[in-house]
Amino acid sequence: MTSVQLAQASNAAVYASMLTLTLAMIFFAVSFAAGRRRPAAAAVSVSVESVESVGGTAVITRTAEAIDRSSDPGRRAANIGMSLTWLSFLTLLVGVILRGVWAGRVPWGNMYEFSITAALGILGVFLVMSIRRDLRWLGLFVVIPALLTLGLAVTVLYTEAAQLVPALKSYWLVIHVSAAIICAGAFTFAAATAALSLVRSRLERKAGTTEIGGWASRMPTSERLQVLTNRVVAFAFPLWTFAVVAGAIWAENAWGRYWGWDPKETWAFITWVIFAAYLHARSTAGWRGNRSSWIVIVGWVAFLINYFGVNIFVNSLHSYSGM
Repeated sequence: MTSVQLAQASNAAVYASMLTLTLAMIFFAVSFAAGRRRPAAAAVSVSVESVESVGGTAVITRTAEAIDRSSDPGRRAANIGMSLTWLSFLTLLVGVILRGVWAGRVPWGNMYEFSITAALGILGVFLVMSIRRDLRWLGLFVVIPALLTLGLAVTVLYTEAAQLVPALKSYWLVIHVSAAIICAGAFTFAAATAALSLVRSRLERKAGTTEIGGWASRMPTSERLQVLTNRVVAFAFPLWTFAVVAGAIWAENAWGRYWGWDPKETWAFITWVIFAAYLHARSTAGWRGNRSSWIVIVGWVAFLINYFGVNIFVNSLHSYSGM
């Protein structure tokens, strides 16, 4: 394939992923809407006969069994949404790979390339975790940020592939950025579950019980959501620590110093401090629950500032937006 054909194929794969992701979002939304009006299980009594031999005499016993014939359209819609999400992930993966082949390097040389790969990371973390547990209830809140990231990438951040600036020509690019991409997915996942735990907690307080109906009934309890958030952050925090340290080592190789309080470095450190505070808060009884969930959301916002704000709006050594 020529370079033009590779570029067109990469762009087509990204757009196809966005279309598939839009359909997934619709089906996940239908799943939640169906949960609001889902009727109670319709139990139908069925007479069952059994024949037993007692003293040579046949005795017929009739018993009634309740059979649930109710269907759950929300569950079916969520299953379709999950399938479409897998398809979107694979299509986007092809788009990212073709972008790298077209550029002749890893596809992380500008904000467009990092953004489509970050969307891939968001979907990847969600799908990998969904292998071990049922996360269909979370699909809508993961698909939306991934779709928004892709939309921003193709409409605002798109740029043609170009050669890397000298500072990026290092194997540390692969090490540092790959860790940051995984953290982008994990932090987005954690922010989604943290926000849902706040919503669910408010509904539980209003109802006076953890057994609530409507669309929120598809979600786990607020306590389980908080536990899931903690597990994801506990996984991502050491990886983010590694990314910050790897960035410092890379900076020494590129610029002759480990740390210079560049805006990118500063916000990476702020993000690290916030999530460190979250893990500390979870170990302190007085800061568990909703307070710790708010810390995760603040940490995610700091990560977004580090991701978008510094690269686009701030003139620094890390301004590689390509815009």
